[in-house]
Amino acid sequence: MNPNDPPESTLNQATILLVDDTKENLSVIGQILRPRYHVRVANSGPRALQVVLTPPRPDLILLDVMMPEMDGYQVLQALRTDPQLRDIPVIFVTALNADDDEERGLALGAVDYVTKPVKPALLLARIHAQLELKQARDRLADQNAYLDAEVHRRMAENELIKDLSLMTLASLAEKRDNETGNHLFRTQAYVEILMEHLAGHPRFAAALADKAYCQRIAKAAPLHDIGKVGIPDAILLKPGKLTAEEFAIMKKHAEIGADTLGEAIQRVRMVQAQVTGDDAYGSLSLEFLETAQQIAGGHHEKWDGSGYPYGLAGDAIPLPARLMALADVFDALISRRHYKDAFPLEQTVAIIREGRGLHFDPDIVDAFLSCVEHFKRIADHYAD
Repeated sequence: MNPNDPPESTLNQATILLVDDTKENLSVIGQILRPRYHVRVANSGPRALQVVLTPPRPDLILLDVMMPEMDGYQVLQALRTDPQLRDIPVIFVTALNADDDEERGLALGAVDYVTKPVKPALLLARIHAQLELKQARDRLADQNAYLDAEVHRRMAENELIKDLSLMTLASLAEKRDNETGNHLFRTQAYVEILMEHLAGHPRFAAALADKAYCQRIAKAAPLHDIGKVGIPDAILLKPGKLTAEEFAIMKKHAEIGADTLGEAIQRVRMVQAQVTGDDAYGSLSLEFLETAQQIAGGHHEKWDGSGYPYGLAGDAIPLPARLMALADVFDALISRRHYKDAFPLEQTVAIIREGRGLHFDPDIVDAFLSCVEHFKRIADHYAD
């Protein structure tokens, strides 16, 4: 015996539903089956469809073909259209012996065909074989379900580890700037609110309809100031106003961040090429890093082209960077810093309104003005 075969006792516990309109057939076939199986009976097609829905659910159905009111073919069709019942194996048991009848039954989904008068040994062998096949299919389905759940669990675990790693990395830059990690949570939440509000706007609907794209923007948002790790402490932590020379160095953090992420992208591409022999992306997606690069390098660009580091203007500024620009300025204004006090909400809103079409994308400002209360709740929730 194969050690992977189901135990005989397990098969003997199976439930067989016997369907036949003749009382004598129910009695004769029932006597053959009862020493081995739990037997349920139904004397018509409609009754069989009622019985099959009540526990214990049959593991196999022996179905007569020629029955009044509803024949076996109709019963089988009804079973196969029900998602809960379609996997129950059905063996036709009938006095018919024509090849066409057998082909019809098998075409409808019957697993086997036994003619009357039944031969006990043959009937039991056919039933045993089909129950073994069903148990094998059930085990395979259970294994596939387990593997699928395990894959999803590990993917979720990897995603969580990635998110925590990214947040930790982003926090390093904020800690050097004497800001708390709450700045990262606030700006990330502001960006999410803006995207949600702009999803129905004609200019943004196509891009923001992509949920994966929105998720990449939100998850990349905390990396906006990663370039600050390249700014000297004497400038980054200076309590007073920066000189023109110092401010010029401070502004380099955007370019440093973009270059650092760009180098990471190139290294990943090189590794991918070494593994696959191809410089294409292959199965390895770099879209997240590219989005982070856009945010890090572009969140100080201005709509009118007067920003830095590249002097981009209008739609030439990537959308993730335009969203981050407003979120970052709002949080900088409304929060206390070592070099300034927090601005009142009304003054902060007024400054952003004044920057409409100059500093900020005008439609993003309009979205902000429509959800100021959301921004305030976020600021209060993640207060330093």
